[in-house]
Amino acid sequence: MLDTRDATPLTHWLEQLTAAGLPALASLAKAIREDQPAVVQGITTRFNSGVNEGRITDLKLQKRIMAGRAGVPLLRHRVILMALLRRRYP
Repeated sequence: MLDTRDATPLTHWLEQLTAAGLPALASLAKAIREDQPAVVQGITTRFNSGVNEGRITDLKLQKRIMAGRAGVPLLRHRVILMALLRRRYP
C-alpha cells in the first residue's frame, strides 16, 4: 500500500487483522478504523512527517541518555551532531 500509494486494500487488510483472532491485532485494526481518513490521507499523499518524527526521536533519545548529567550546551552539541550524522546516513 505504501509503495504504490494505494489505500484501496486497507479495508480488506483491517478485516484480516480483526479475523486473525489475536487481541492485539484486533485492537490495532480498531484504532486504525477510528482514524481511517487520516490513515488513508497518509498513504495516498506524498507528504509526511517522517523527517520531523525522526528528529524528535533523536532529541528525546539524547535527553534520556543525558538526563541530569550535563547542561544545555552539551545537549545542544550532541543534538547538532546527531542531525549531521542523520544527513550522512539516511
